[in-house]
Amino acid sequence: MQNDSVARTLIVATALCVACSILVSGAAVSLKPRQDENKKLDVKKNLLLASGLIDAKSASKENILKAYEKVQAEVIDLATGEVVSDIDPETFDQRKARKDPARNKNIDKANDTASIKMRSKYSIAYKVVENGALKLVILPVNGKGLWSTLYGFIALAPDLQTIEGIGFYQHGETPGLGGEVDNPLWKAQWKGKKAFRDGKPYIQLIKGIVSNDTPEAEYKIDGLSGATITSVGVTGLVRYWLSQDGFGPYLDKLKSSNRQASYTAEGAKSGVNQ
Repeated sequence: MQNDSVARTLIVATALCVACSILVSGAAVSLKPRQDENKKLDVKKNLLLASGLIDAKSASKENILKAYEKVQAEVIDLATGEVVSDIDPETFDQRKARKDPARNKNIDKANDTASIKMRSKYSIAYKVVENGALKLVILPVNGKGLWSTLYGFIALAPDLQTIEGIGFYQHGETPGLGGEVDNPLWKAQWKGKKAFRDGKPYIQLIKGIVSNDTPEAEYKIDGLSGATITSVGVTGLVRYWLSQDGFGPYLDKLKSSNRQASYTAEGAKSGVNQ
């Protein structure tokens, strides 16, 4: 066979392709545990950033892991708000569950303000509890923007009404437009806003700027300039996950627990004072 024959060229090319494929596959397999670990670390980082438990300047791996020790993760049944004790939150994959007919739910179109069509029957929820008292609740949220599904977290204060923060760790919105959901100045507006009015999700992005003179300003966030569809999407996804079709039953149970704890504490205080 001649050195420059077509057959020899094909053999060499095929051998190189096979060798490269083996190398790439081997690298992917060997690096997968590290990649999975980095993904989990990134989610924890964004959860902590959204809740204000760390800031961007202090988001080293060591600080992330230390701050996350305060967070309690639990898997809940969204329909009832009950904790599902036989599902480990460390291994539960909500996105896979969403695609599993045995563990997902089709969302009624009238309720689907997040435009996601279906969701997992279960979700992870996160709490920060200190000395037996609830300090923070952090909820994963997702929904459609203009070009992508946005994934993030929203954090609520112990009154389960006041927003402590929001952040998105994955999306494909247009940089400078819908991508402004990553802008720290925009995200800072959410802190202190009210999520509910008359028991229903009411927070919303508006066209233009929210000022002190804006009616019901405590429920409103500046819209994303030039990104109306993304703004509508963010409003919709937050409202959906705070609704009774989302985390509503879970939040109701937390409110009930808070009231019971308050009554118990008041009773104990009265007993001491007598």
